[in-house]
Amino acid sequence: MTYSLRCAFKAFLALLVFGVLTASSSSSAQSPAHIRVAVVGLNHDHILGFLHNLPSHPEVELVGISEPDAALRQKYASRFHLPDNLFFSSEAAMLAKTHPQAILVYTSIAGHRAAIEQAAPLHIAVMVEKPLATTVEDALAIQKLAEKYNIPVLTNYETTWYASNTAANNLLASGQIGDLRKLVFHDGHRGPKEIGVSPDFFKWLTDPQQNGGGALFDFGCYGVDLSTWMTHGELPLTVTAVTLQIKPEIYPKVDDDSTIILTYPHAQVIIQGSWNWPFDRKDMEVYGVKGYVDTLYQDGAPGVKLRIRLPGEHAEHIEDAPALTPPHDNSLNYLSAVLDGTLKPEHDLTSLDTNVTVVRILDAARRSAQTGRTIHLKAEVEGKQ
Repeated sequence: MTYSLRCAFKAFLALLVFGVLTASSSSSAQSPAHIRVAVVGLNHDHILGFLHNLPSHPEVELVGISEPDAALRQKYASRFHLPDNLFFSSEAAMLAKTHPQAILVYTSIAGHRAAIEQAAPLHIAVMVEKPLATTVEDALAIQKLAEKYNIPVLTNYETTWYASNTAANNLLASGQIGDLRKLVFHDGHRGPKEIGVSPDFFKWLTDPQQNGGGALFDFGCYGVDLSTWMTHGELPLTVTAVTLQIKPEIYPKVDDDSTIILTYPHAQVIIQGSWNWPFDRKDMEVYGVKGYVDTLYQDGAPGVKLRIRLPGEHAEHIEDAPALTPPHDNSLNYLSAVLDGTLKPEHDLTSLDTNVTVVRILDAARRSAQTGRTIHLKAEVEGKQ
């Protein structure tokens, strides 16, 4: 072999080795980190989604489940073929035994603070189901715990993982429909009893102390979360809400229909959360100065379609939203990225700062509905600072 051929061959080998190492490094960088999670509470039906989806996330290891109700523990052990040693009657015992990196909280909303108070001093991250809390007092206490122990506290909403919501916000941010003027949200279903939620879920969902309200908190929170994100965390000038009790024979203690109106200096937000829709829905309308984009809800494929009309177009058109990419495509990928330090939750749909503002707005809406007056929230909050 000539010198030139030997040099060429060595260069080829070097490139080959470099390529293999680069591919290996890239593959390693893209592989989700292994995380250990534990569940606190089993009386929230959203736990079903987590347990169904867990097998598709092999990097997520479920190390424990705490639930004081023995019947509930047995129900889930049987349904999902889970071993008895996975279950604990108290959160404290579970945390001491299993040492998870994060807890996923599936208690009533009012139970979030107590669950976090046990996990935070152990520097365990937290993800709760929406909304963060039932009161501003609890939300601020949770925020202080997160800051004191330097842990992420995340709030999980189904609509965070809708590609259509991200696409609509991106369209607004790009300036294609002009500055924001109006947001309209429609969220809810026929009602908890009507769709057949479990008795344990129904019990606290229809308790004003455990849930914060009825449809106002259960479904109003989706629009409040999205609008807070889309307005970059800005507090509304005013909050006005009206609630109805259309089915008092089913929901004697809480509202089952709600409308919240938020005003900003140059935009208005209308949030309609209800247990009286004829069909399930989680959709929104985004109106700018020059155009609009609506997200469409379809049974079996929510969060996929957009209806758009841009400047110069004579009619609206429907298109598919671009698919979300990891780690922004589902709650477990998001949590994994937060825990391994590749994602910092800040000012997004899941972050603590956004969700403290969400609770402030929901609390103001509840007070507005109770008193029949408009709450001047921004002035109220700034006056307390």
